[in-house]
Amino acid sequence: MRPLVATIDSAALKHNLAIVRRHAPRSRVLAVIKANAYGHGLMRAAAALSEADGFALLELEDAVRLREAGFRQRIVLLEGFFDPGELPVLLKHGLATVVHNMEQVAALDALPDGAKLDVLLKVNSGMNRLGLAPSEYPHALERLQRNTRVGGITLMTHFANADEARGVAWQIERMQRLPGYDSLPRTLANSAAILRYPETHGDWVRPGIMLYGCSPFPEGAGGDDGLKPAMTLESSIIAVQELKPGDALGYGSSFRAERGMRVGVVACGYADGYPRHAPTGTPVMVAGRMTRTLGRVSMDMLCADLTAMQKAGVGSRVILWGEGVPVERVAEAAGTVGYQLLSALAPRVRIVER
Repeated sequence: MRPLVATIDSAALKHNLAIVRRHAPRSRVLAVIKANAYGHGLMRAAAALSEADGFALLELEDAVRLREAGFRQRIVLLEGFFDPGELPVLLKHGLATVVHNMEQVAALDALPDGAKLDVLLKVNSGMNRLGLAPSEYPHALERLQRNTRVGGITLMTHFANADEARGVAWQIERMQRLPGYDSLPRTLANSAAILRYPETHGDWVRPGIMLYGCSPFPEGAGGDDGLKPAMTLESSIIAVQELKPGDALGYGSSFRAERGMRVGVVACGYADGYPRHAPTGTPVMVAGRMTRTLGRVSMDMLCADLTAMQKAGVGSRVILWGEGVPVERVAEAAGTVGYQLLSALAPRVRIVER
């Protein structure tokens, strides 16, 4: 059996949920488990995060899976319904939906008598992705409030710069001008805002990446805020090569030894979700010691520098990211973000739970 395995730590997920509650003790928690729970497994993560007050995801089919598995918390479709024909399914399973355009608002007029559908009315406060323009919002709110088939209405927006120096004040100022801001339940805060801007916490917070132990801040690591990695990707050395000065390594001969070197070949590559563009020097741990990758990442393999680790060899344990190797540092070296690495874990990678 190929030694590559991703270990999912349920205790870490629970721990990270507790960190959310510590930062936002007066808010209910809407745990974001979209994208297969950021690569951790939808049902696996939902079970570990069962103490959350609700779940948020994209796919209607996954929301129904949660209901049929017995989860009774609030379940929110973050992009809303894509076709009015989906509304009967939402009603049947007691799902809530984001409403972010006037077409969706209008579609709710056709809900059957006796329906009660909870909605999250999303405002575009400056990110310019999803959400009603502030000029559209009053009409949308009035129309929803007149619709007796609409249940609860929660005011929602999403921050564009909560993880950066610009912060959130400019968007909060826009939201505060809206009718209903002080009277409607609110959900504003993502992971970065939960950690950095307590004034945004409101009635519901929406933690995503922090639940999985990864920092939402480009300069940070999850451990800085007491978070624990919920995924550890590990493998083994499957071969050792001895390079002489001038020897080249891997595709394109992109790495050339300037001295004698020992190189460990690791059973992990870009077809497993490891970033193909991770350059020489990307951090990796072998036999409990930090070292670096060498050369170009292949489809199924990558190479690690064992020159200073004479006792490491075939069979030595390799941590690609997770415990001891922050995924943020691997992502930084590869010019991407931890979100992408976690959520891009390939289906062929064996999963074990702890």
